[in-house]
Amino acid sequence: MTDGPVPVTFRPIGLIRTPFRGVAGMPIQAVAARGIPGTIEIADEFVEGLRDLEGFSHLTLLYHLHAVEAPVLTVTPFLDDDVHGIFATRSPARPNAIGLSTVRLVRLREREIDIEDVDMLDGTPLLDIKPYVPAFDDRAGAEVGWFQERLERLPRTVADDRFGRG
Repeated sequence: MTDGPVPVTFRPIGLIRTPFRGVAGMPIQAVAARGIPGTIEIADEFVEGLRDLEGFSHLTLLYHLHAVEAPVLTVTPFLDDDVHGIFATRSPARPNAIGLSTVRLVRLREREIDIEDVDMLDGTPLLDIKPYVPAFDDRAGAEVGWFQERLERLPRTVADDRFGRG
């Protein structure tokens, strides 16, 4: 970047409510949080944007990782004992504290959305909702780097407080 970074501001569209009051013990990915319930509370000004959402089984949520204390460029992720660059991980201590999870849509109620498979803290600020569309989002034959040898750990690995308040 020759002109320097341009300031970016996001305004939450709502809050994600979950059973997790602290980071320690949370599932580290939504796929490992099967059946854990949560609710999205949408701000009144964004409710109209929920139109036609009920036809989707899954949603991709973008949210602010509000409990991360400071970004780091190398981390020891939850699934490994080795240090990796932050961009080769799903660790939350990112330069821009943005989280991404695909959750199951259970029910849409006026300004609330009941969801399952939650892996985020209670009170997480929600930045955006996108419908999950396998034809857009799934990539057959995708390679997963160092994760390939560690994926068997996923079902039994939970978060600790190494990346922030918890």
